[in-house]
Amino acid sequence: MQRASRLTRELALLATEPPPGITCWQNGQLDELRAQILGGVDTPYEKGIFNLEIIVPERYPFEPPKIRFLTPIYHPNIDSAGRICLDVLKLPPKGAWRPSLNISTLLTSIQLLMAEPNPDDPLMADISSEYKYNKQLFLLNAREWTEKYAGQ
Repeated sequence: MQRASRLTRELALLATEPPPGITCWQNGQLDELRAQILGGVDTPYEKGIFNLEIIVPERYPFEPPKIRFLTPIYHPNIDSAGRICLDVLKLPPKGAWRPSLNISTLLTSIQLLMAEPNPDDPLMADISSEYKYNKQLFLLNAREWTEKYAGQ
């Protein structure tokens, strides 16, 4: 019951006051959401629209939602299955999830990660070393992928 009322509140807030560049909505059942993040200005993801899937567990907010990219993205912290390496998406001790966080905060954190990758905690080692040692090539590849997969 707590999950349902909290999710309803969060979705209402996301609908009326969404974070800039982020939209989120219900996809059928209450525990299945979809989100879109617009690629940030001055990033290789600029002008891209990235779709995400959000699965809300039974124990939410005591357990973080499972979020993954449905749109392919060239990024050191996001793998080919769309899984995201971000501390707030994991429970402690390895992660930083807290019940006080919400879906809006998570999506904003993912948007920030897109703009500022963390090459020291990569899911994709090859993309991470490209980001660290050949930034121009990384930016070129990321822009190409954005045009190919996330272009309107």
